[in-house]
Amino acid sequence: MSVSAYRTLSAIQQDINSGKVSATSLTLAYLENIKVNAHLNAFLEVFEAEAIERAKFLDEKKKSGATVGRLFGLVIAIKDNICFKNHKVSAASKILEGFTSIFSSTVVERLLAEDAIIIGRTNCDEFAMGSSNENSAYGKVLNAIDNSLVPGGSSGGSAVAVQAFLCHAALGSDTGGSIRQPAAFTGTVGLKPTYGRVSRWGLIAYASSFDQIGPMTHSVEDAALITEVIAGKDHYDSTSSSKPVDAYTAKLAFGKKARIAVLDNTLNSEGIHADVQKQVNDTIAQLQAKGHSVETVDFSYLDYLIPTYYVLTTAEASSNLARFDGVHYGFRSPNATDMESVYKRSRTEGFGKEVKNRIMLGTFVLSSGYYDAYYSRAQKVRRLLRNEMDKIFSNYDFILLPTTPSVPFKIGAKTSNPVEMYLADIFTVLANLTGNPAISVPVGKDENGLPIGVQLMAKNFHEAELFAFCKDALEA
Repeated sequence: MSVSAYRTLSAIQQDINSGKVSATSLTLAYLENIKVNAHLNAFLEVFEAEAIERAKFLDEKKKSGATVGRLFGLVIAIKDNICFKNHKVSAASKILEGFTSIFSSTVVERLLAEDAIIIGRTNCDEFAMGSSNENSAYGKVLNAIDNSLVPGGSSGGSAVAVQAFLCHAALGSDTGGSIRQPAAFTGTVGLKPTYGRVSRWGLIAYASSFDQIGPMTHSVEDAALITEVIAGKDHYDSTSSSKPVDAYTAKLAFGKKARIAVLDNTLNSEGIHADVQKQVNDTIAQLQAKGHSVETVDFSYLDYLIPTYYVLTTAEASSNLARFDGVHYGFRSPNATDMESVYKRSRTEGFGKEVKNRIMLGTFVLSSGYYDAYYSRAQKVRRLLRNEMDKIFSNYDFILLPTTPSVPFKIGAKTSNPVEMYLADIFTVLANLTGNPAISVPVGKDENGLPIGVQLMAKNFHEAELFAFCKDALEA
């Protein structure tokens, strides 16, 4: 059977109810697609036998007349930094080689409680550090549109798994654009929720004050449903919000005219691809034709986004990754001869180049004599950015900007220039610095057929409006 016709879970469930398909036949179809597309390297591990067994169990549950969960029929993958009890999790790093999680993340527990089927764990940039999925210890992920192109990162495996119909949806994590950027590069929908909207319990941390788990899907409708399921207060995560979760799927009709802000220097930013610029301008014109107000607003902080982001995230990474030491769990160097060499050799041999670069940079900005010059100043800039967002959102419903400055680029094109690679996140890091929800929606293609995404940001905890507007005004 072909699963490529299914863009929404509601369509799948309709066909299940009519007897056209079953959870088992869907699972088998996705597993076959995974085998056919193994060259994409989207999965690090496929839970084949377990997924089939669960699908059969769920089909029997439905057949018996029992009430099934809201995600019945959903075959979903999880990024390899999200813990699943009794399953391996490595964050695509050698340092966690052979490690098996002893508990499940809150998001996994909530998916399973609503009868989702988890089909496997997806490849990613090591410890979610990267914009191209070329930093994995287990090989790069290929874009299904053109295998010579990157899929984006760090959630590149999740994006490609959805793009190539290796599963119906996937979870990724977003620290500076790691859901939205690969979504734009693969023509899928990707959401970074408000910071604290989704529990981080069971997510291997990169930068704790930035990280958020979110869905990658074919439709805004499914992104809304999955977010509704995984969101909410979790007593295991003190940073999770107790604010009630809106019924996103019941509020998918926007029903009014929006006021949208465009940051003045984003569309004229140096390095933005002409086709991306044109597509965003075309989208703005389409929104105006529908009666929405789109206005340009002053924003003088664009050049500070990337430096501020990398100072703060590397500082947090330096602290978070100290726990991977070759002593407690994971990889231990066979070349170690004493306790000191266990630490040095295990971390030197276990971490990849990009991760080591960021750990060293983070340690530097936190060191005596440099803390005030870098880390403290970056925190002040972060506060200025939050204040600026509050000011803009006092007058506008959404902020619109490109998701990425370019279309998917060639594998290896930016690996020799880390600054150029970091600039691939210039339009996505803002939402992580301020905590606002942001979504990337595919809106068109360039002259070569490569996907282009547009990004919208909203006020904190206004995901309901974000979903409704994107479905009404942007989704094809």
